[in-house]
Amino acid sequence: MTPRERVFAVFAKQPTDKIPVHHIGTCSQVASALLGREAYVGGGIQQWREVTALWNGEDAHAEFVERSFQDALDIALAFENDVIRPSYWRYNRKPSQKIDDNTYLFADGPEENWSVLRYDPPSEQCHTFKYHPEVKPSFEDLEAGIAASEQAVESYRPSLPDFESRAQQMMGDQYVIRVGAGGLGIPTRATDIWFEAMLLRPDLIARHLDVQVERARRDLEFLSNHGFRLFWVGSDFASYEGPMYSPKVFDELMLPRVQQIAALAEANGGYYLFASDGNLWPVADSLFGKSGIHGYFEIDRRAGMDLGRLRREYPDLTLVGNMNSHTTHLGTREEVIEETRSCLEEARRSHGIIVGISNYFVPGTPLENVQAMLETIKEHR
Repeated sequence: MTPRERVFAVFAKQPTDKIPVHHIGTCSQVASALLGREAYVGGGIQQWREVTALWNGEDAHAEFVERSFQDALDIALAFENDVIRPSYWRYNRKPSQKIDDNTYLFADGPEENWSVLRYDPPSEQCHTFKYHPEVKPSFEDLEAGIAASEQAVESYRPSLPDFESRAQQMMGDQYVIRVGAGGLGIPTRATDIWFEAMLLRPDLIARHLDVQVERARRDLEFLSNHGFRLFWVGSDFASYEGPMYSPKVFDELMLPRVQQIAALAEANGGYYLFASDGNLWPVADSLFGKSGIHGYFEIDRRAGMDLGRLRREYPDLTLVGNMNSHTTHLGTREEVIEETRSCLEEARRSHGIIVGISNYFVPGTPLENVQAMLETIKEHR
């Protein structure tokens, strides 16, 4: 079977020649060690690299773009993934001023709109924040922003994402090319105003989500016409303790709209995959059962999201991941092997599972642990 055939067989719950693999993502440090060169992949480090390249001129930015695309493909192939992730994080915005090697100022427009990007090398993460302290918005501010989004979506026309389109042309006959579409979520980090709105102004939350549904409708129709079939989105809304908002809020506000997007994906011959870290059991019947989603990734083993239980309770759901980033980062080689084998055994026993790192190979992960995982998969898949 080709990797593409293998992945689609899993969604159909049919037997495969071997267990399919998709490591969802990796930091640059791990990828660089595996490839033997500095690898242009990762999270915040890629945003910092792009801003730095833009500061250094058009040629530097063109080099960044090409290296980022090639390195994403190369690390996916080095992982022996059946699903190819062709792009990592971007920040395609030229700074106004370089403050130091890790800090850039964006001074566009009125001073109250200025922002700063600051990069932290050890963690490979960036933080982008307002130049002046933010004032907590009011419900009126929230409504004005949502109204602007509603107006903007009316003229929204999708375009092909560059890296995904190139990968589809190069490799789409053999591999599934991962593309993000159908994003849906309530902000849970930016400001407390959204949590207040869930209780006091749920109509604003509903409007905010409806804009995302309309954008998803246009994206899914467009991308399916260009050969994409698996649509991957994330909306982190849970911790180890459970969701950041109540099951009632999920059922009343999120669930009907997740159902709409899942139905749109299916109507366009595709599959809708939804991701969140954390303990999702309090909303599991809604998210994994009633919603109609086809796949679940970033399956957080340490938060109690167990492959066997998920497969038993939601037999139609395709599962992606469950090898925990924490174990690979801080565990022993033997613990990594044991966890990897347990995922492979469950995949072989119950089908409908694509194995891989549940979220991300994080900075500081010992190379020997990554190699232990990859070697175990290769030997036992």
